[in-house]
Amino acid sequence: MVSRPTIPTPGFGPQLEPALRSDRRWQLVERILLTGPFQKSANLHTLLRYLAEHSIRNESPFLAERQVGIAVFGKADDYSPAEDSAVRVHVRQLRLRLHEYFAVEGRHEELIADIPKGSYLVEFHPAEADARPAPAPVAVLAPAPVRSASRRIQIRDLLLLLVTSAAVFFGIAWYRAAHRSNDQPVPWPVSAVIQPGQDTHIVVSDGNSMVRLLANHEITLEEYLQPGFRSSLIPKRADAGMSRLLNYIANSQLTSLADLAATSSLMRLAPEHAHVMVTSASALNERELEDGNFVFLGSPTSNPWVSLFADQLNFQVVEDGVGGRMYFRNKKPLPGEQATYEGLSQTGSAGEDYGTISLLATGDGRGQVLILQGLRQEGTEALAELLSDPDKRLQLMRALAIDGDPKTPDYFEALVGTHAVAGAPVSFSIVATRKISPSGQSR
Repeated sequence: MVSRPTIPTPGFGPQLEPALRSDRRWQLVERILLTGPFQKSANLHTLLRYLAEHSIRNESPFLAERQVGIAVFGKADDYSPAEDSAVRVHVRQLRLRLHEYFAVEGRHEELIADIPKGSYLVEFHPAEADARPAPAPVAVLAPAPVRSASRRIQIRDLLLLLVTSAAVFFGIAWYRAAHRSNDQPVPWPVSAVIQPGQDTHIVVSDGNSMVRLLANHEITLEEYLQPGFRSSLIPKRADAGMSRLLNYIANSQLTSLADLAATSSLMRLAPEHAHVMVTSASALNERELEDGNFVFLGSPTSNPWVSLFADQLNFQVVEDGVGGRMYFRNKKPLPGEQATYEGLSQTGSAGEDYGTISLLATGDGRGQVLILQGLRQEGTEALAELLSDPDKRLQLMRALAIDGDPKTPDYFEALVGTHAVAGAPVSFSIVATRKISPSGQSR
């Protein structure tokens, strides 16, 4: 079983002076900080406290994104906000949480706190019955803008072009998904993780899976969460240009075409009022796993969070060395099943690939987790397409002997085969299934 690393809670600086503690604006902030969303997310708790304290003290009429990144998220002094969107992503989440607070728990507050778009300062104004913020719709977190290459095309420029294209396409996919009206019921099994009144986090992989290939280093979740780990992957022998590119990839919230295609497919299935948030694996905090539902995209090699649940699964991803051949190991083969299922030699090639769809309970049983992990990108993309197709969903239900949309969680894992051509899945088959008990054991 993979043990969960301990995530330290950020400190909050020096003791507050009495004048600030007695300020009604600060007392409002303290009430907000005591609510569930801020108790469960150390990042949002620290961010709101820092922005509010700075705003009430009126230390400056302007608060720079870089300043917030260094003070709240521990970014290096020379980090580039244009390439690292962590501050913008969390401020968007913070705006959403403030809207929700004043629409529900804080509807009787006499003051309203808000962060206007384009600013990082918290503004306070008297509450008016007709001016209260409405509950925010689906939260779509766009990645940071990236700069196009202007030098002669070399290997590192090609790599930068690839990740730039992915980032741009990711933003477009999220925008289109967020602006799609969908009044239909959420289909099973997506309905297990997108539920009324609950938060759903779609957690996508990041660029560290590319950097680890150069470093020839396997990534564990415990290492992944250590400060400065991403920078440590950059080879010492890299020249200045390559180091800048690798730093950009390691510290930016980029993802793969497969993950953004899967995200777009899942968002199309979500109703407009759903609380769905998209976040990079590198921006997730373990305390956030204590509440809500989650969709994890990718295998442990690209999304280390998936390793938290590996011990509950019968089909486990195996990689023969960093960047080596990848296959699913069948821990307990049933009659007619293979002991291993090997996928494509590399992303973009033609042939058979595999992925698994798994529905599990979170560690404390208060939420659900849907994991879509392919051996290669084609396998992950195929899983989301399967969930978007009513006929394929029906095949999955029949393979699992599930009759209709279950009213109570029915945990399972399904091994899905796909035939890929030119980097895209073109056909699907359900190869094997397992039911998983609420205790987390395959059967």
